[in-house]
Amino acid sequence: MKISQNLKQKQLQKLAMTQQMQQSIKILKSTNEELTKLIKQRELENPFIEVHDSHPQNSETVDFTNLISNRQPSLDDYLLDQVHLTMRNTPIRTLVIYFIENLDDNGYLKLDIDQMIHEQKFDPTLVADALTLLHQLDPPGIGARNLQECLLLQAELDPDAPQLAALILQNDFEQLVNKNWNQIATKYSITEDDAIAILHYVQTLSPAPGLGYQHPNTEYIYPDLKVTVNDGIPAVTLTKHALPQLTFNQEYFEEMNQSADPAVQSFVNQKKREYDQLDSQINQREKTILMVGQAIIARQQKFFTDPTHPLKPLLLRDIAHQLQLHESTISRAVNGKYLKTDFGTYELKSFFTTAARYAADQELSTDSVQQMIQDLVANEDPHHPLSDQKIVDLLTAKEIKISRRTVAKYRSQLGIPSSSKRKQ
Repeated sequence: MKISQNLKQKQLQKLAMTQQMQQSIKILKSTNEELTKLIKQRELENPFIEVHDSHPQNSETVDFTNLISNRQPSLDDYLLDQVHLTMRNTPIRTLVIYFIENLDDNGYLKLDIDQMIHEQKFDPTLVADALTLLHQLDPPGIGARNLQECLLLQAELDPDAPQLAALILQNDFEQLVNKNWNQIATKYSITEDDAIAILHYVQTLSPAPGLGYQHPNTEYIYPDLKVTVNDGIPAVTLTKHALPQLTFNQEYFEEMNQSADPAVQSFVNQKKREYDQLDSQINQREKTILMVGQAIIARQQKFFTDPTHPLKPLLLRDIAHQLQLHESTISRAVNGKYLKTDFGTYELKSFFTTAARYAADQELSTDSVQQMIQDLVANEDPHHPLSDQKIVDLLTAKEIKISRRTVAKYRSQLGIPSSSKRKQ
């Protein structure tokens, strides 16, 4: 009996740890505006939490040009950002993008994969690899084809999931849903309490991981980071006033904690733990964003010191490897987070850019090559506009190796008409 109670206690502790991790992920992923709303909601739920607005009240101290209109990205935008920043341009990536285009609002993949393989003659191995990459994107559970797979993907990606959760979801989903505790306990040699704890864990997972991206409301936010350049060296700091200040009412806590009622003592101690967890998670979010910001600036130093603001090729995985963090953590830390400079404010994810083909001794981003094309067209003779091939020749003269097809693609992305339509 004692062993069963200990196992139950361990399961409950693991469930609590999982819920804490999910809140940590939510907090890191949130914009300042979203996190402010969460903090104020916690204030309503916890009598010991006090929230003080840290935004400066004197309008003379606020640079309103640094308040940015932030439109929450759609699910497609969020997923495509991850694809372009983590995957090379290969047939597998093309197929992943095709899958993303066929997700419903809940994040489920609405394609008959077997039919696609047989009727459209797709390589089964390519399809399987593309599905695996899709399922590794954030949010967890994305690209599932049914509820069971959605929950299974989340459990498989969660390092703190109960040991048998994924296995039971895969092989005994109906038994779990129907609460057949005895059959599950017998099959896996666990107690019924253990099986119930696994269901409690599953109930913390999201049945619709895509729904959180269906609210494109315009918000005005404060930048998270600020860059200053001293003696040609950029340095980054966290901005003040980005979030409200969180404090704990120690006096009220001590007063309530003197109660002889065990229920009251349990309540106040629980609320103290909730405050400590929230405060720790917010501090960890700031440390992560600052650490990622510092790594980005170290890689993109010329952007802050060169008047032309060039960007080097940079992928999420580069920063992830450097900081020994998962790519999904980096993705959460840069999406919806902003950096203020003397010459403008930029979303952190904008510093990640794929590489174009270039000479061996050069390091140019796609953005840099597009800027060169734009400059060439801006300075062309309007009576004799540059053809795509001529642009290729001019770039080749600068030791930038690029195909005519790529020039045409970049020109189209820049909204530049063909030479025949530009001719005056």
